[in-house]
Amino acid sequence: MRFSQTAILAISGLAALHAQAPPPTDAEMENFLRTAKVVSAKSLNVGITNSQRLTLEAPERKHDAHFQTIDEYKASFQTAIGTEINFRDSWKYNVAGYKLDRLLNLNMTPVTIERKIHGKSGSLTWWVDDVAMMEVDRHKNKMQPPDQEAWNCQMHVVRVFDQLIYNIDRNLQNLLITTDWKLWMIDHTRAFRLFQDLREPKNLTRCDRTLMERLKQLSFPQLVKTMKGYLNELEVKGLLARRDKIVRLFEQRAAQDQDVLYDMKVRR
Repeated sequence: MRFSQTAILAISGLAALHAQAPPPTDAEMENFLRTAKVVSAKSLNVGITNSQRLTLEAPERKHDAHFQTIDEYKASFQTAIGTEINFRDSWKYNVAGYKLDRLLNLNMTPVTIERKIHGKSGSLTWWVDDVAMMEVDRHKNKMQPPDQEAWNCQMHVVRVFDQLIYNIDRNLQNLLITTDWKLWMIDHTRAFRLFQDLREPKNLTRCDRTLMERLKQLSFPQLVKTMKGYLNELEVKGLLARRDKIVRLFEQRAAQDQDVLYDMKVRR
């Protein structure tokens, strides 16, 4: 088949337009996850929550998503770090983690919504595009980021976030690294504990200035409203108590060392 010069230019123009199309917004991704048809599913071997990788399709796009349905409570549970009282492992914390990430203007947790699929409610998370490796792979292969300072700044944010949500299950498999060396935090089903103390304050050495200000702006009414159905009031109070300790810690250290607070190179 032969195409005219005009047709070739038109096809090239459409291809260029498609290549330059902006990525979907959070709202667009949320709507897609909420309404798109599930066309295939397969179980994942990574992790212990029997999660699934789903392929979703809608008229405007086709994309994968991570579906987790675990929602367990145990009065006492033996974890790798000891016995935990009032243990929770819940998909609801994935939704809470996403919402909190956006309140803090981090954009380091992929879009996550609640959805019922095949009769089971769970968290449905946008499958991160352009993943190059997990943090466990980077360690195993001893790979160094091209910009060590920018990488360190991202890791400091991860550490602050994990102390804020009291994440007891951060591991090298639930930190994803995309081809542009951006970090993504996934899987927060074992977070948002009731404890008001920080789990590992020694991990808090530096903090992004914007994150520091956003932390200060969090309020009980705001969080209760935003997290309705995902965090109860006691969990919110625990989060805010830890927030107060994080802010106080960094304010004290910044008074002695101006390098404790920094500005992220990229925030998108």
